[in-house]
Amino acid sequence: MSAAARAADVIDRVVATVNGHVILQSDWDDAVRFEAFVEGRPLDQLTDQDRSRALDRLIDQELLREQAQSGDAPAPRSEEVQQRIQDIQQQHSATEPGAWQSELHRYALNQPQLEAYIAHDLAVLHQVEARLRPAVQINTDNIESYYHNTFLPQLRKLGAQEVPLAQVASKIREILTEQKVSELFTSWLQSLRAESKITIPVPASAPASPSGGQAP
Repeated sequence: MSAAARAADVIDRVVATVNGHVILQSDWDDAVRFEAFVEGRPLDQLTDQDRSRALDRLIDQELLREQAQSGDAPAPRSEEVQQRIQDIQQQHSATEPGAWQSELHRYALNQPQLEAYIAHDLAVLHQVEARLRPAVQINTDNIESYYHNTFLPQLRKLGAQEVPLAQVASKIREILTEQKVSELFTSWLQSLRAESKITIPVPASAPASPSGGQAP
């Protein structure tokens, strides 16, 4: 086996399997770089815990992919993807083309890759929303309880003027709905993991940095 072939085997070794589906080291490397880029975090400041969480999210994404059905949720619109990219550009203070390309290069990414990653993330979000949001029921008692026990105390703590319930009821409903969707999502993932065969054949090592060395 040539040196190049041996290197490729090391870089693309299997780091996990999910119901027989393989997750490669290169998949993990890409996910770590993408998440660091979106969060505006330097690669050399990532911890082993950060990398482990990225691998966990890859496993969760595969579990969700298996659950996806045609028509479950609309694919993300191009405008949605571009808006997310603009948000990231502003976060990086890189709205000029040259600065933006430089930022992408630092994380060994390119524009098509970034658009594909963002589109995938949005598709997963839409899938979760389409499946779980219809099951959420928020009633008047829930809204009133949140208003009196959480919303008003927060306003008082900030020294802000109180507002009537009718003025913020729709906002509170949305807050409670998002909280419930998040709870249902966590429970759903736990069930999927319990029902699935997930293995990590060998201890997961740190993903390679864009320069080819090991990220600290």
